[in-house]
Amino acid sequence: MKEVELRVLAELMKNSRRSDRDIAKAVRVSQPTVTRTIKKLEKEGCLQEYTALPNFSKIGHHLFALTFFSWKKGVNAQESEAARRWAIERSPGVSSNVILVERGIGLNHDSFMASFHKDYSSYTKLIQQVKNAPYMDQSKLESFIVNLDDKIHYRSLTLSTVAMHLLSENERKE
Repeated sequence: MKEVELRVLAELMKNSRRSDRDIAKAVRVSQPTVTRTIKKLEKEGCLQEYTALPNFSKIGHHLFALTFFSWKKGVNAQESEAARRWAIERSPGVSSNVILVERGIGLNHDSFMASFHKDYSSYTKLIQQVKNAPYMDQSKLESFIVNLDDKIHYRSLTLSTVAMHLLSENERKE
């Protein structure tokens, strides 16, 4: 990705409501260059959406959990798909707290999910559902829970933070 494209993308990640003119000033290029760059990033799929990031504790979600889990050994693609369908069909009042589920490798697990919760009770309901999932290895389920009401954070996970990381990483390469 070209430096101007990265800088425009980073400015949008910091605040997607900014005008092309404001972004042009920050990136030190012309406004038409910013407009063309944004259109190109959208067309190439590098820029997928424009969104807002709420303060989750102020809207009633006081806990954030990363839950690491594993499937039983030997689960085939058909069984994995059955487990996925099972998860989608679960109670929306509980499973709607889940914002991300991914497969991967690490920490002695092969999957993880990220979820927001109003309280510890809603978290435990979700964990009970996960434990009851077909093909789940119940001995391999661990969570890390963050209290979003805690005022002390080293660095908050925001797109602005990610944008600053991308820019600093690009500067180190140069």
